[in-house]
Amino acid sequence: MSAKVNKRTTLHQGRVFKIVTENITLSNGVTIDMEIVHHPGASAIVPLSDRGTVIMVRQYRHAIGDYIWEIPAGTLGPEEAPLACAKRELTEETGFSANNWQKLGEITPIPAYSDERIHLFLATDLSPAEQNLDEDEILNVHEIKFDEAMEMVYKGKIQDSKSISGLFMAKHICFQSSYLNPGI
Repeated sequence: MSAKVNKRTTLHQGRVFKIVTENITLSNGVTIDMEIVHHPGASAIVPLSDRGTVIMVRQYRHAIGDYIWEIPAGTLGPEEAPLACAKRELTEETGFSANNWQKLGEITPIPAYSDERIHLFLATDLSPAEQNLDEDEILNVHEIKFDEAMEMVYKGKIQDSKSISGLFMAKHICFQSSYLNPGI
């Protein structure tokens, strides 16, 4: 059973997301106030080359004050389909396009206080395209052997949840289809 919303108040409407407080009654009868971040959702891409490498970005994220390793990703535009967003973001961030796309799944990275849903895709049969970064994107594109990217996850060098999820989902799919070299 879900909670009953008694009152909803918008605290902040930003460029990308909205923060609301909701007074809710839980299924056990307890009434509480919750702050929720409403996010339009995003798409993230695991771009794999025919050489068994993954295209990743090292991007500055001000909220944590550092550069982090990520798979390419971006926020869904109004009425934009997840696959269309994935195709747009792959080209914008990396300067690559892909001829083959497969949906890997979806994740909810922070369900305790956000409704954000990230759609994960595998992109293969890559070809060069024109990179077109947004003005607030500070990143470098890197081509990394897939097994090295997985090792970066195991060693804590990749900490971004969508990237970890996407890499593991891609590993599972590619291992089953023998896309990558055996032994990953």
